Amino acid sequence: MKRQIEFNLNGEKVSIEVDVRKSLLEMLRDDFGLVGSKEGCSVGECGACSVSVDKEVIDSCIYLAVWVDGKNVVSIEGISNEDGSLSDIQKNYVESGAVQCGFCIPGLIVSSTQLLDENSAPTRQEIRRGLAGNLCRCTGYHKIIDAVENTAKERNEKALNSSE
Repeated sequence: MKRQIEFNLNGEKVSIEVDVRKSLLEMLRDDFGLVGSKEGCSVGECGACSVSVDKEVIDSCIYLAVWVDGKNVVSIEGISNEDGSLSDIQKNYVESGAVQCGFCIPGLIVSSTQLLDENSAPTRQEIRRGLAGNLCRCTGYHKIIDAVENTAKERNEKALNSSE
């Protein structure tokens, strides 16, 4: 059984007829060609498939595509700057050495972006909690936390300098 849905995807209004059994991850990858989000565990435990739905990070592998009807979805492809260049959080992941194999990074970037949107100056403990749903087997997390912390500091310094 299929159902027509409309939603905003990375800032653009889209419409699609989708099988009601299809996951959001499958729809993003198969129907929209957005392959940045990865399928790691298929049970919502690893976070590799994390996307933002109405400003809440969800595991798209266990979230039905039809549930995004009327909502706003942001995948890793929607996080770069308007000109296509890397966002500040993406740059800091690279500069901090937080990127290893890259499989988990899209989900971590989505979660980091949402965390910083909600808390402009998180502590290291708050960063750990904010990224708790994302597993990484390569980095040991220290460099990931450094990247988020550095981004927060840069954003706050920039905001302070622009208000002077």
